[in-house]
Amino acid sequence: MTSSRRLSRLRALQVGGLSLAALSLGGFAVLGAPGSSPLQAAQGTGRVPHFTLLLAGRDIVYCYYRTPCQDQDQRTGLVQPPNTDTLMLVKVDAGRLSVLNIPRDTNVGEFDPREPIAAQKVNSRYWSGGPQALTRAVETITGERVDAYVVVRTDYVARVIDALGGLDVTVPEGGIEWVDQAAGVDLRLPAGPHHLGGEQAVLFLRVRKGFGDDYGRIDHQKQALTQLAARLRSPQGLAALPTILGGIGHGVETNVDPSLLTTLLPHLPQLKLSFATLPTRAIPGTFNLAPDREALARVWEQGAGTTASRAAPDVSVQVVDASGASLGVGLTRALRALGYTRVTLEAAPPSREASQVLTGQSVEAANELAGALGLPRLQGERFPVSAGEVGILLGADARVSLAALAALSRGGDRPRLSRVPTTENP
Repeated sequence: MTSSRRLSRLRALQVGGLSLAALSLGGFAVLGAPGSSPLQAAQGTGRVPHFTLLLAGRDIVYCYYRTPCQDQDQRTGLVQPPNTDTLMLVKVDAGRLSVLNIPRDTNVGEFDPREPIAAQKVNSRYWSGGPQALTRAVETITGERVDAYVVVRTDYVARVIDALGGLDVTVPEGGIEWVDQAAGVDLRLPAGPHHLGGEQAVLFLRVRKGFGDDYGRIDHQKQALTQLAARLRSPQGLAALPTILGGIGHGVETNVDPSLLTTLLPHLPQLKLSFATLPTRAIPGTFNLAPDREALARVWEQGAGTTASRAAPDVSVQVVDASGASLGVGLTRALRALGYTRVTLEAAPPSREASQVLTGQSVEAANELAGALGLPRLQGERFPVSAGEVGILLGADARVSLAALAALSRGGDRPRLSRVPTTENP
């Protein structure tokens, strides 16, 4: 059976994909820059706009112990500089919203042993030259033109998370303890599921302890974004829009025009979400990372394209069913009927974590499945999938977005219960 025929049959199971109204933590990722913006050019044409936007997260600046500066744009007399801990390049193109996470230690340009090591990292460019310098640095690293930027403070992100109902997370074994008195940080969480309010959720998204390194932290940020973005379809998500869009001058620094939101609104339900992480190589003798442009072309360009005309992928598919409705049985039967010969199924306790497709190296196969099911695709260095394998996590949201699987799930064997860690029951 051809790839395109499998896709058309699998799409018949889809009730609705992931609606993305603001990329949640950015709020303005759906907006375009004034002037020559691709979004502005698309107004009134009915076409899906095409644009690339830089989304960065920076800390609050403190002038004294646990005392934020009154002027958050202050550059002198600070306890510590506000570097950018989170960097995402967001591309809207051909009905797909692709997000590229950039590690904070990525070197800008060729490494120069004569220059200070820290000053060559991308996360230092905002402090040294503002959002314009940060934008130029990201263009140098990725080779992509950036149409606009959005820099958000952690206090704004906390307000958005609270407005969306908090964040459900699973803390790894050993728990998390992050205390930084100078910055007013006190995060202590035992292992297991937690529901976090905005302030604690922001700290959780920034911490690296327990997640291995910056790549591990990036991956759990992706999972959180997927969960929050899925909530934007709900009445609670619509109620949160004033908070999301009311941040300019109150935690959001940007050169976009909020009035252009209406340009993209009609297209939001059709946008498919995928994540990738900038591939890098270690620079010997430093903690800096050199971008791998060849590998980037594979994970980034495929994320924005389509695979419908390509041959059937020869991959193993691991389905983890945390839907609470045994939908994994129906999905497994559908996949096997469509030619996927190596499909395994495990059940997990019902989870609020958003349904998603996970991949390490098998980007092409994951794109095909994510597009057919209308699920976000997450790619990174730390996901629990092997080479030649694609994972599909079905969360409680699949009861609505993939409700048609219920008919295929009736009767037959039920999967065994796995030990895959999940968030608390809905």
